[in-house]
Amino acid sequence: MKELNRYFDHTNLKPEATSDDIRKLCGQAKTYQFYAVCVNSSYVRLAAKELAGSSIKIVAVTGFPLGACSTEVKAYEADDALRRGADEIDMVMHIGALKEKRYDYVKSDIAAVVSIAREYDAVVKVIIETSLLTKEEIVKSCELAREAGADFVKTSTGFSGGAAAPEEVKLMKDTIGDVMKVKASGGIRALNTALAMIAAGADRLGASASMEIFDEFNHEKG
Repeated sequence: MKELNRYFDHTNLKPEATSDDIRKLCGQAKTYQFYAVCVNSSYVRLAAKELAGSSIKIVAVTGFPLGACSTEVKAYEADDALRRGADEIDMVMHIGALKEKRYDYVKSDIAAVVSIAREYDAVVKVIIETSLLTKEEIVKSCELAREAGADFVKTSTGFSGGAAAPEEVKLMKDTIGDVMKVKASGGIRALNTALAMIAAGADRLGASASMEIFDEFNHEKG
């Protein structure tokens, strides 16, 4: 297992987040050497400035938090964020289309963002919002993301009322195998939850409580 801090995308996606909040987030990420920060696209340029010279990646969300905007809007937002300095895109799947079984649309929606990201050699994670899906829909979402060429599937936005569950992470990992990776996010606020997600197959963790979790880890290590 890699060092615990390197699992974390240290996150602030709150609508009320200010520039000072993002500067603070980036400072914390540098102190703890988290893998990445995750921010709304309007803050990518600021994060890039704050993290210049560091190894910490910048993740920008696209179509967040509903996923219901048009494919063209998602592709433009991804392109804009990547031009401003993002390294990774966390895009929200069109959940309504998935539930309607408009699978070609869902797949092409993801593929459009993947195509843009490839121009920048950037990673794409697809947020499937597991709390809104049945087990069968979770499996289908993962299959479509894989077919569209995405790099990760991600459990949640954290804005739909449901926290990620280890059982969902395991189901996602079982579906994608070694072809893709899983990011667990939503409700990860304690060490035992983070470790359960990793044990279930998560390769990355999205959390706003990253520092508290890592402090708890160090305290338990003594």
